[in-house]
Amino acid sequence: MAFGTHLTEFAGLPAFGYRSPQGTAAEEEWARERPYAPAWTADPLALLAALRAPGSVAWRLDDPHGAEAPVGGGVPGYLDRFLSDTDPGAVAAVITGDFYPSDSTGDTSPVREALVEHAARLTGLRALFHADVVSGECEVSWLRNGDLAPLLDALPSLERLAVRGTGDMSLAVGRHASLRSLTLEGGGLPADLARDVLSADYPALEHLELWLGVEDYGGDASVDDLAPLLEGRVHTGVRSLGLRNAQRTDTWVRALAESPLLDRLESLDLSGGTLGDLGAQTLLDTPGFRELERLDLHHHYMSEETERRVLEAFTAAGVAVDASGRREPEESHFEAAEDMEDEEWAYYYYPSVTE
Repeated sequence: MAFGTHLTEFAGLPAFGYRSPQGTAAEEEWARERPYAPAWTADPLALLAALRAPGSVAWRLDDPHGAEAPVGGGVPGYLDRFLSDTDPGAVAAVITGDFYPSDSTGDTSPVREALVEHAARLTGLRALFHADVVSGECEVSWLRNGDLAPLLDALPSLERLAVRGTGDMSLAVGRHASLRSLTLEGGGLPADLARDVLSADYPALEHLELWLGVEDYGGDASVDDLAPLLEGRVHTGVRSLGLRNAQRTDTWVRALAESPLLDRLESLDLSGGTLGDLGAQTLLDTPGFRELERLDLHHHYMSEETERRVLEAFTAAGVAVDASGRREPEESHFEAAEDMEDEEWAYYYYPSVTE
């Protein structure tokens, strides 16, 4: 289970890719030689229109096939060509992706460093999605984003940051006055990274989304690690919280039920995880959850009857609830040993993204 498709929109804007004229020609040649493979294509007139109105799209900056490599300059050269072809101060949203060959090993540092180098030109940038890389390019557990604090420091006006790949990531930011939304996607959230997030000063933060993941892929962040948030001691402006893709969603539901943070939340996203009947009963038994405006539970392991009860109760309370994507646990069969009377079955509850 992994990320399979690229973003088609970000920050309310349609995603649109950039190629230089030389890169476009090289990409077309690449596609002719590989008619079986998907390739980057764009209407030249649409590209020209987007370059003339750079704030109308979320710019996808990537080069998975190395089409820009012959033009030279690596990632910094590619970014410089993009910024020279448009009004850099009017670029509002950027999505970075796969750059051949730098991301073939999962190392995104060339992209990070290029963005820091050119940050002074991106005066209008308000939203950044870093490393929209899918499993056909690099598994999320292989992505190495490293220290992203310099990137956030270089973009003081940034309001929205999303990052895919949390394995070796750090974000030890002292203070960022503008950031309103922070999303960290991955197959496992390290405790050290969780502590980075909670120790930073984000006075404008309203939306916090953490993909907790599984222990096998570094997801060792615990309820204790997030206690400063759950106890309402940090990021007190957060009204929209995502504790997504969790290996033990029921545990997080119990923690939220006892948390003063719940009274402040308007939106709660527990999707992509392993919510079962036990956690669902906690949702039903805790009045604070019915005060939410939105509750996202899609991709869960509730029984049909419990799913029905949850939908009825929260809909009646005026909560916009999504309980789609009910899943069954995967079964593994173990033959009985000689000293055992019965064969054994193991049941596995997987979140949506692991590797």
